[in-house]
Amino acid sequence: MVSIAVAETTSDLERCFPVMLELRPHLDAVPFLAQVQRQRREHGYRLVYIEDGGEVRAVAGFRIAEFLAWGKTLYVDDLVTRAVDRSQGYGDRLFDWLVEHARAQGCDQFHLDSGVQRFGAHRFYLRKRMDIAAHHFAMKLA
Repeated sequence: MVSIAVAETTSDLERCFPVMLELRPHLDAVPFLAQVQRQRREHGYRLVYIEDGGEVRAVAGFRIAEFLAWGKTLYVDDLVTRAVDRSQGYGDRLFDWLVEHARAQGCDQFHLDSGVQRFGAHRFYLRKRMDIAAHHFAMKLA
């Protein structure tokens, strides 16, 4: 049975970690748990996952914030489906859940950034009727 849930417990986060690792391979399990909990406290970050057959298949990290440029916005930090589960509809269902959650929370907009090399993800976002609305610039400080 397919279900979508917000990760509330340490056990939930631990189950999501292997999927998140596919998108964020630089992460280690213990610091990941601490960082997710810190981001939850300080920035309202939430992790939602889709489970099927007792296994976590896809994970999304998001936060709701207000911006002068966009108003109240659900911002997706992370969205990943396990490589072995891609093209099975899990990403579609999780994406749709995020959009509906944004609407239910009274958000004006829905945003995410995607690395320029992630062509498959870009095809998915365009198919989901998202627009390429900006260039994101970054500078490492450390």
